[in-house]
Amino acid sequence: MIDIREADPTSDALRPVVEAHFAHSETAGPAESNHTMDASALAGPGMRFWALYEGNKVLGCGALKALPDGTAEVKSVHILATARGRGLARVMMTHLADHARVEGTSALVLETGADHLSYYDAARRLYEALGYSYCGPIYGYEADPNSAFMRLDLKPAE
Repeated sequence: MIDIREADPTSDALRPVVEAHFAHSETAGPAESNHTMDASALAGPGMRFWALYEGNKVLGCGALKALPDGTAEVKSVHILATARGRGLARVMMTHLADHARVEGTSALVLETGADHLSYYDAARRLYEALGYSYCGPIYGYEADPNSAFMRLDLKPAE
């Protein structure tokens, strides 16, 4: 059974998934375009972090960063390589959207690799399938040829 729990990204139990995400991002594009947060940043002010478990085994993670414009940035969605292909990234992304909607967030935004960085093809296809649309640079970013920015407007929870 899959379970998503709010968690501390600096904990020893979550170190492998956070480090795997950081390592994955470091190899995906140029260093100047890498906006991956380390565990201490993921535990910082305005951040909410969740771990995805199957039983007691951590399989992935995801986070939201509250932004001053009423949106939240999706950060550090990662599924361990051994658990990929099961739709778990979609499960995490849906969890983040549901949580943000309940909290009254107006939209989710994200930065990912641009279309010439094929490393991010699967991620962009998932975001598109979930209803995200491409947009200009989001809060805190500047235009970057290695970045694609996306937005999902959220309707209030009923």
